[in-house]
Amino acid sequence: MEARQRLVTLAELKERAAAAAPARDAWTALGGASASRGELKVIAEIKRRSPSKGDLASIADPASLAVQYAEGGASAISVLTEQRRFNGSLADFDAVRAAVDTPLLRKDFMIDEYQIWEARAHGADLILLIVASLSDAQLGEFSALSRELGMNVLVETHTAEEIERAVAAEARIIGVNVRNLKTLDVDRSVFAELAGGIPAGALVIAESGVRGVDDVRHYAANGANAVLVGEALVSDATPRERIAEFMAAGAEAIAARS
Repeated sequence: MEARQRLVTLAELKERAAAAAPARDAWTALGGASASRGELKVIAEIKRRSPSKGDLASIADPASLAVQYAEGGASAISVLTEQRRFNGSLADFDAVRAAVDTPLLRKDFMIDEYQIWEARAHGADLILLIVASLSDAQLGEFSALSRELGMNVLVETHTAEEIERAVAAEARIIGVNVRNLKTLDVDRSVFAELAGGIPAGALVIAESGVRGVDDVRHYAANGANAVLVGEALVSDATPRERIAEFMAAGAEAIAARS
């Protein structure tokens, strides 16, 4: 971030953000409208590598992959922009933004308001705020700034205490990440317990651990409105078809629980 700040000042970013097209409505796209609450939405992720699994896919053309995601029915597309651990970039984000009209999530470790202005300047509609890496003051300030810029916020939690903090910050889209940040292990069983602590008016996003339709059914049956899927899609030769499968399986599970 400091390297980018030397190239583009905050004042320049604010000018670019003001000139950017208005943010798309990620809240409605992810099921915020009551009419679509019986569907399971998919946030499809463009992700080359991860600290837990190493290299996942080369993804020479992120724009082409994004088009496949959109054609498959993804309600939002997540683009990793963190370079050192995930081999992502804002160049990837720009390429995807130019290729699809789907709401885009800038997925990064947001620790400074500069990154939020930067996200909007590059056309982001949704940003990620990780409760574990922010103070309550930062969480509130960054959420408020994002809303002022027209963006929605996906607030990521890992524990019941973090969910309480997210709710206190008036989060409307709350992610439950079942990956332990210290060990990087995934425990899908914790989702149901944690999701139960999220208020009924919020959207619940299941993060991590989607390997196939059984995992999607599990999350949908236990309260997920959407699933965020990376590895299972970037490592699949037919991501378009896989998204459709996930959506169908999720809708069945939601129908069964209602």
